[in-house]
Amino acid sequence: MKLYFAPGACSLSPHIVAHEAGLELQLEKVDTQTKVLQSGGDFWKINPKGYVPALELEPGEVLTEGPALVLYLADLRPEAGLVPAEGSRERYRVQEMLGYINSELHKTYAPLFQPTTPDVTREERTVYLFKRYKLIEERLATRAYLFGDTFNIADAYLYTVTRWAKYVKVDLSGFPNLMAFMERVSARPAVRKALAAEGLPV
Repeated sequence: MKLYFAPGACSLSPHIVAHEAGLELQLEKVDTQTKVLQSGGDFWKINPKGYVPALELEPGEVLTEGPALVLYLADLRPEAGLVPAEGSRERYRVQEMLGYINSELHKTYAPLFQPTTPDVTREERTVYLFKRYKLIEERLATRAYLFGDTFNIADAYLYTVTRWAKYVKVDLSGFPNLMAFMERVSARPAVRKALAAEGLPV
């Protein structure tokens, strides 16, 4: 399998999950501005959507969208315990959280990366993030990870998008449980391996 990624982008989430599951991935870096692969190819031909992540399962078959990728990778190694069993109520709760992170956090960060975004929009998006992180903060008050003491795919996604806060100058220091979660996840060997492989600070 080959993961098409951009350093620190949402593709970091399936990258982390692969390491947690003990799966081997080939990595292909994508320039998100030009859509040119590190090897020189055209990323549009790999993923017509034009964004990472994309996971080549076999030649000619590519899976896209981060929440789908992390589920797929976790299901390849069920013994790793990264997602509850199919059909279980617990699995739907994890999918519910993936949807929340995707729609309420991930998408809210997007305009903050654009230098042309007006200040009033930046302020509104920041306030919105704080509102959505409040639920996460309360949840993490009684547990190490989103679903207890065991790391799973939703934690990988939350960690990935929350790392963006420092790059877009969103101060999350008012969420101490979230900050402790970030430190906890950063210390995991699989996470450190993924960060190092992408050339990111550990």
